[in-house]
Amino acid sequence: MADLFDKARKYTTAKDAMKLGIYPYFRALSDTEGAVAHIQGKEVVMIGSNNYLGLTTDPRVREAAVDAVRRYGTSVTGSRFLNGTLELHLELDCRLAGFVGKPSALVFSTGYQTNVGVISALVQKGDYVIIDKDDHASIVDGCLMSRGEMRRFKHSDISSLEKVLAELPADAGKLVVVDGVYSMGGDIAPLPQVVEICKRYGARIMVDDAHGIGVTGGGRGTAHHFGLTDQVDLIMGTFSKSFASIGGFIAGDLDVVHYIQHNARSLIFSAALPAPNAAAALKALDIMETEPQHVERMWENAAYMREGLASLGYNTGNSNTPIIPVILGDDFRTALAWFALIDEGVYTNPVVPPGVPPGSSLLRTSYMATHRREHLDRALEAFKVVGERLDFVQPQQEAVPAAGD
Repeated sequence: MADLFDKARKYTTAKDAMKLGIYPYFRALSDTEGAVAHIQGKEVVMIGSNNYLGLTTDPRVREAAVDAVRRYGTSVTGSRFLNGTLELHLELDCRLAGFVGKPSALVFSTGYQTNVGVISALVQKGDYVIIDKDDHASIVDGCLMSRGEMRRFKHSDISSLEKVLAELPADAGKLVVVDGVYSMGGDIAPLPQVVEICKRYGARIMVDDAHGIGVTGGGRGTAHHFGLTDQVDLIMGTFSKSFASIGGFIAGDLDVVHYIQHNARSLIFSAALPAPNAAAALKALDIMETEPQHVERMWENAAYMREGLASLGYNTGNSNTPIIPVILGDDFRTALAWFALIDEGVYTNPVVPPGVPPGSSLLRTSYMATHRREHLDRALEAFKVVGERLDFVQPQQEAVPAAGD
């Protein structure tokens, strides 16, 4: 007779890495000030965070959260469907809708729950949901939890998307879901082409802009970046990146959001977002709306690092956002590079399959508005030292002084 727990006992991948001393995950940070952090007593430059605008440590955001704790306490102890909706949530719903340019928005407790709830509520038996192969896991799970059928197309490949749509019944409901900014590659979705194809085949469009809002379109997201806000049906965002909090939201037409509000199980059967998190997100939104310099500085830092990493000889793929992958290829050596960079005072994120395709292991780096030039130069020097030591890049030749210098 099979034991349900056999799979757990046979799972040794992580244990083997631990024995070799190269297991890089679930490492506890003892302190963080945004641009820098502390791990095992060592200060490191943090280039592994989604804190794009650096607002998690902004005193105004912190104070907003503290004030909300004093007024509302630490939890609402109920779902939004019943006793968990505060006036604070309604304000955030309204403000977010205006920010992304949609008539209505609805706040969920996490970004993951947003995708799972929205997709599983909308896609029913006889419907199809079509997703990019690089879409976030929460999108995949939303598809699997729906009663419809999932189809996938090659990453940002418009001909592949059209081929999938052309094979579906013309009278079936269709939802195409793409990331606005892809969290590993750092590339922006080709939204104009996606919109054109979806119109041709009568498909609705949802953009997961978890890594786009606060980053692209002056902070208002990928649809705004392309001037396509009115032509994208649903815009999803999270608070755990630029909004310096936790939570998520969906924005769209009034009747669609109303339907989701009454059919998304992850909303109806989960406790609502605690007031301190809602207040922090609201204050971050205030700052995004009134202080565009944070977005501008973030892009300047990203451009500086992209150029610096390329000059060292690193492969940064197709990134055109503040997410810059350093593609190393080999799983074992990627883990070694992560440890070596920690020793040099730099924190990155090692990503190996299935997080990326086989042979594409990488160090995911991302940049904030609060990184100073000295932080970035420290990171580049660390990448130079580690890259040469592990033979990822060729040693840089020192400039020879000209005669008479």
